[in-house]
Amino acid sequence: MALQSMETLSGGRWVGADSWVEVFDPADVREAVAAVPALTPEDVTAAYDAAESAFAVWRRTSPFERARIFTRTAALLRERAAEIAEAVSTENGKTRAEARGETEKAADFFEYYSSLARDGYGTLIHDVRPGTRTSFQSEPLGVVLAITPWNDPLLTPARKLAPALAAGNTAVLKPATETPTSALHLARALHDAGLPAGVLNVVTGRTSQISDALLDDPRIAAVTFTGSNGVGETLRVRLAARNIRFQGELGGKNASVILPDADLDAAATAVVAASFGQAGQRCTATSRVLVHRDVHDAFADILRAKVTALRLGPGRDADVNVGPLVSQSHRAGVLADIDRAVAQGAKIDVGGTPPEGPRYAHGCYVTPTVLAGVTPEMDVWRHEVFGPVVVLRAFDTLDEAIAAVNDSDFGLAAAIFTKDLGAAHTFIDAVDCGQVAVNTTTSGWDVHHPFGGFRDSGSAFKEQGGEALRFYTRVKTVAIHYGG
Repeated sequence: MALQSMETLSGGRWVGADSWVEVFDPADVREAVAAVPALTPEDVTAAYDAAESAFAVWRRTSPFERARIFTRTAALLRERAAEIAEAVSTENGKTRAEARGETEKAADFFEYYSSLARDGYGTLIHDVRPGTRTSFQSEPLGVVLAITPWNDPLLTPARKLAPALAAGNTAVLKPATETPTSALHLARALHDAGLPAGVLNVVTGRTSQISDALLDDPRIAAVTFTGSNGVGETLRVRLAARNIRFQGELGGKNASVILPDADLDAAATAVVAASFGQAGQRCTATSRVLVHRDVHDAFADILRAKVTALRLGPGRDADVNVGPLVSQSHRAGVLADIDRAVAQGAKIDVGGTPPEGPRYAHGCYVTPTVLAGVTPEMDVWRHEVFGPVVVLRAFDTLDEAIAAVNDSDFGLAAAIFTKDLGAAHTFIDAVDCGQVAVNTTTSGWDVHHPFGGFRDSGSAFKEQGGEALRFYTRVKTVAIHYGG
């Protein structure tokens, strides 16, 4: 594949750099497939200059004009879906179906927020003072810094930028160094749809060289971040002293509970989809499966057969449903987690090793893995692996299962499989998670569904839906005394 050099968007112009960052295909890391500009701290400051200037215009731009730009952006993403999905698959390793789905969902975000952009922005409220009319209204914050991860390199920027821009903010976007080209395709669609210069600026480059310029600019009003807990906590502490609003969508250690009355085949199908879709590299992936002891062995047999049947390989191959991990370093970390689990007493039921053969020799592959005999004392029970690894554990009562779900620092997603409506509602009320599913996967939330976890899975601000606008706006209360 020929090396593709892509310029980045800053101040309404497509710009290059003296130095470039190479991007690799995790299915074969021998040669770079793309290169993006390695911006300097001065370039980052220029991006903030552009965002600050654009805010004065964009905040006063008609919501109907914002909606028109968003509608056109969604259309362009769909028109270019084949090209964009190819980029997502190439730099991230996702299957063609996963990459195409991500492209369509990115378009959905802009289509959805195009309607909210023209919605109401305030309301009248009663006032005890005679002759006084009082209201409150929502206003944009200013310049938003969006830092996005490699696992959903198109969807996550869309999830953040659509509500941020719809509310009237301007943005500086820092995509993950491993997967920047997807975000540049999104920027291209917004630019071609007529987004004014400076409303969106994309900073590509080596984080170690530009992080201070990126994080310390005094014009930042808010930072929205999706990524690891370690980085998220560092950002939270760094920004707190400056009273900068922070939104973090962080890790998960999500559990699915199988009750004895569940449809075991349907439950296993859902667990496989949730655990091994995107090679397990998503925050909502199921990584712990709690199975009632009466059906544990039967469920394990069904799950083993379904996992064994998964086809591993390059994401762009038509017959593949599990692609590679994003990088060699991430693959090494996942394999180390598996080795540590075995050393602590877990048993490998399926997988657990890199695949063999020339098809996999130069890629970042881990065979889909099921670990049995896992106990709460093991690291794999508590730590997010972020790869194609799921653990099995038996339980005896629903209360025990709920306690096991909540036995985590995280609180993102959980699922239960049962025909018992009472048990389902007990579970919904008792689990300490932001997202709860019944007879379906822990992943797969629509753009209008409020999304986000509790505890160490993130901040109090939800993403998606109308709730997302709370993070990107402030409220001003107005009282007008007109006599009486």
